[in-house]
Order: sequence, then structure tokens, then C-alpha cells
Amino acid sequence: MTNKKLNFVKRFIILLTTFSFLFLTQAIAQKGAKPINVLIIDGQNNHKNWPQTTQLMKGYLEETGLFKVSVATTPPEGGDMETFKPDFSPYQVVLSNYNGDSWSKATKDAFEKFVNNGGGFVSVHAADNAFPEWEAYNKMIGVGGWGNRNEKSGPYVYYDEEKHKPVQDNSAGRGGSHGVEHQFVVKVRNTKHPITKGLPETWLHEKDELYDRLRGPAENMEVLATAYSDKEKRGSGRIEPMLMTITYGKGRVFHTVLGHGNYSQKCKGFITTLQRGTEWVATGKVTQTVPKDFPMAETVSIREN
Repeated sequence: MTNKKLNFVKRFIILLTTFSFLFLTQAIAQKGAKPINVLIIDGQNNHKNWPQTTQLMKGYLEETGLFKVSVATTPPEGGDMETFKPDFSPYQVVLSNYNGDSWSKATKDAFEKFVNNGGGFVSVHAADNAFPEWEAYNKMIGVGGWGNRNEKSGPYVYYDEEKHKPVQDNSAGRGGSHGVEHQFVVKVRNTKHPITKGLPETWLHEKDELYDRLRGPAENMEVLATAYSDKEKRGSGRIEPMLMTITYGKGRVFHTVLGHGNYSQKCKGFITTLQRGTEWVATGKVTQTVPKDFPMAETVSIREN
């Protein structure tokens, strides 16, 4: 072998060894990375299946290998809420599966501080019904419904197809409604956001309550995905926000209005966006790939177990 060929082989071996070392180092680092600590809050909800949906979401997050999930359960309705004092400091994310009695001032203040200082927050379905009088919370979720919300709570937010953007409507009226449960098409409006990047532009979601007429401060809020609320299903006749992100202080918020029934939460569209949204609020990025069995425009995809 000539010296020229020998030198080429040596350089190739060195280069290959270097890349192998870097790949192995990265794999070890990922395997040994600290999990993202998530706290799910539940205990009261007008949706009586909350014990099941908490466990579903806990399992969905933990199966990714990215999250370590704990649960904090409040006293039942009418109980002493002064005793509910979770320590938010060990967590990177709080996920709310809660809609019930108001928390104590101390707990509210601690939660506001947590998100304002950079903690992640995930609001799921009826969690946006909660705390209509809590100003900071309503800024965190962007828009909400029920709880006597009205024009004083902020504008309606819906999507204008002609203008290709959300619009705010200050008309008087109640906040929050939905028609009959049914399957509906979710349309991604921002295909470049880490949460929705790589998802099909449209996908069919399993039977669910399609929330409409949501209203609130809508500050620092981006609508990632929408669905048409069909009047034939007793809906608003508008294109309504389904997935949103909000910034509150240094904190990131992911707000999904999906997830009414256990069957709704078993939709792989719900599962995937929940997993990706939770990672995003914690880190500002998403490392998870879109599963091959993600639902398509005319086909739902349901978790069987």
C-alpha cells in the first residue's frame, strides 16, 4: 500500500472513530438525562371521569421516557382548601386536570410565581373552566369558558379563514359552550411550531366536546390548531381554537381544549400533542417524533389499551 493510500485510511479511521465516540457520548447523555418532573393537579372536576383521565395522561407522559409524573389531589368539593399546599419547586411542569373550588391565596400566589419565573403549565379541557375570577390564571390560559365568563372576561377568539389569522370579537355574550359530542377535523395553523411541526395539516379527532365561544384576555397567545364548530352539531358556526400556546412572564403554557372523555383522550392525536406540548413548555423544544399511526384527515387512530 502506498504512503498516500495509507494516510487516507488512517484519516478515515480517525474520522470514523471520532463520529462513533460522539454518537456514543450523545446516546449515553440522553439515556442518563434527568427526567422532566411533572405535577398533575386533580381532585375536583365537573367531568366525573377525572380519576381515569389523570391516570391516562400520567401514563402517556411516562411512556415517552422523558417525564417523571406525580399527582397532587385537592380535597373534595366543599373541603378545606387551605390544606392544599403543593410545593411547586421540584417540578418543571404543572398539568391541570382540575375544575373546582378556588385554591387558597397562598397556593395561588405560589403558582403564579412558579409560572412567572419560568415554570411550564399545561391546561387540559375543563381546566379552562376553572377560576373565572383569578386574573393571573385567565392570562395564563388565554381564553376560557363557563363560570359566568362574559364580555368583561375578554374577547371571543376564533379563526378567520379569509384573513388567515385569529380574530378577537368583543361582542357581549356568555363565554363557553359546546354542541353534541362527535368526531371532528383538527386543522394545524402553524406547521412550524415545535409542537405541531411534522403533524398532518388536518387530522380526524375521536368523539369529543368541541369547545366554542371561549373568551378571555387572549394576551401573548398563539393559536396552533383549530376546528370548525358545526351548527348542525349545535355549535357556533365558527372556526374555534383547539390548541394554543401562551407566554406568562418567563413561563410557557400549552392549552388544549381536547380530552373530554376517556375515549377522547385515547385518540393518538390527543396523546401526541399532549406529550409534545408538555415537553415544549418545559424545554422550549420538542425531541419526540410524530408516530406513524398518527390520525389522518379521514381516519381516527385510537389507543386500544
